[in-house]
Amino acid sequence: MQQWLSDYVKDCGAVAGTVHVRQGDGLALAAAVNIPPPVQEIVRWVPWGKGMAGMALDTGEPVQTCNLKEDDSGRVKPGAKAVAAQAAIALPLKNTQDSVVAVLGVAFQEEREILQPEIDKLLASAQDIPLSPSAEV
Repeated sequence: MQQWLSDYVKDCGAVAGTVHVRQGDGLALAAAVNIPPPVQEIVRWVPWGKGMAGMALDTGEPVQTCNLKEDDSGRVKPGAKAVAAQAAIALPLKNTQDSVVAVLGVAFQEEREILQPEIDKLLASAQDIPLSPSAEV
């Protein structure tokens, strides 16, 4: 998973990323690229509905911010503001039953809105994520 995420982050022009896999009523960190160790500790477990990843799990929809450091919407938790990036998105990855099985977090250097065509491309590029067979995307 770590190698897949490293390649994904590089290929999509991002500077950091995470993969959280569904475990019960929350998400467990499975891989991280360019995420400071203290932040990794904070996001090792993400409860349903908390932070960007937890909100993506809850809604089944992408959750984004134009600027991690200045977001005051409540979607970005304080630990995420330590990541050296600005625009970020949490992408829910779903199985064939339309259940969220993982959340892919991607962060970019510049401040900007991530538009739907790019979201579609990011999701399509994530289809080969190496999840367990029971969690297929």
